[in-house]
Amino acid sequence: MDIALERHIESALPAEDPMPAENEVAAAPHARPRLDGIDFLRGLVMVVMVLDHARDFLGVSSLNPRDVHEPVLFLTRWITHFCAPVFIFLAGMSAFLYAERGRTRAELGRFLLTRGIWLVIIEMTLVRFAWTFSLAPDFLLFQVIWAIGASMIVLSGLVFLPRSAIAAIGLVLVLGHNLLDGIKAADLGSAGWLWMFLHEPGMLHPTANVTVFALYPLVPWVGVMALGYVAGPVMLREPSHRREWLIVAGVAAVAGFVLLRVSNLYGDPAPWKPEGGLFAGMLSMINCEKYPPSLLYLAMTLGPGLLVLGLFRGARNGFTRAIVTVGRVPFLFYVAHILLMHLVAVIAAQLFFGDTDWLFTGMPLLAKPQGYGFGLPVIYAVWIGALIALYPLCRWFAALKQRRKDWWLSYL
Repeated sequence: MDIALERHIESALPAEDPMPAENEVAAAPHARPRLDGIDFLRGLVMVVMVLDHARDFLGVSSLNPRDVHEPVLFLTRWITHFCAPVFIFLAGMSAFLYAERGRTRAELGRFLLTRGIWLVIIEMTLVRFAWTFSLAPDFLLFQVIWAIGASMIVLSGLVFLPRSAIAAIGLVLVLGHNLLDGIKAADLGSAGWLWMFLHEPGMLHPTANVTVFALYPLVPWVGVMALGYVAGPVMLREPSHRREWLIVAGVAAVAGFVLLRVSNLYGDPAPWKPEGGLFAGMLSMINCEKYPPSLLYLAMTLGPGLLVLGLFRGARNGFTRAIVTVGRVPFLFYVAHILLMHLVAVIAAQLFFGDTDWLFTGMPLLAKPQGYGFGLPVIYAVWIGALIALYPLCRWFAALKQRRKDWWLSYL
């Protein structure tokens, strides 16, 4: 996969209305128990997501973030791999919990369908503007918001099936999609464009002036969301049983990753091989493919995510409460942080490099000029500064969603 694919998006999950605290007793027959662990895990990976996009906008254009011989840069990129898989898995869980508030399958299906369509539209409009600062529709990027929205549209139909059938579909898509790696869009003729949206990322040129970049192929992401939906009932178990299930599942996913990766039997298009010493070899082992997410990539990220969810014991201090707050307003946080990172890049480019034109193009991250960019210390400083700047907005909006139950708030 070329470096350009490593320059793009990994985030965003529109949240349900805030969930009540983990051991709070429901006040009404159909009230959903508050599960702060979901908000904490979602908020945690969102915080990490900002680091990746700070690197996207401010990092040096010529560096390869997957170079195992640059360990600090590699790990700065690698830690952000948890974002998209965890978000989309938790979206499936949240869909189940949404239905548990006394809604029928028809109501759930309708909600998922309308929210999914809404997210795809938002991807092509508001989110696109945040990334490009351009109103000209000359470059359309189908990334994580598209993947979430489209997966919700598919899930809106799957929810009418028995849970065992949904589990089977999710497992087949996640475990088996790497069997399709040998099928190439270039070999499918006029149907090649469809394959780019389903399994092989690539660029399309529907007209001379329009480029479409299908970065997040849909097949594995539908499977991840389906498995999240199937796992939803676990979150309603008694806490000790819930923790046991999540920890066992997390350990099994991590162990499966290690066994498959070491054996090189299956699960990623690029086999692992020792290179350049012990540490570089270890980094090579976790250097898995994201576009589309391989089985090993998903096991490597969802396994630890399940462990964090299982080990979470409540928002007991200021840090965990702040993370939970961020996790309750992910849609607002996602859009706001991209706008902020892009604005910071414009200011920095003008002050230090005297050139901002490329930041108003169809896809700025593909147009970085030679010589542009800052080192990791600056990127980390901007990351921390952005989190501090965004938190008051998150706290205000989380409080608003807690006070009010307007139907439209569930779409934000």
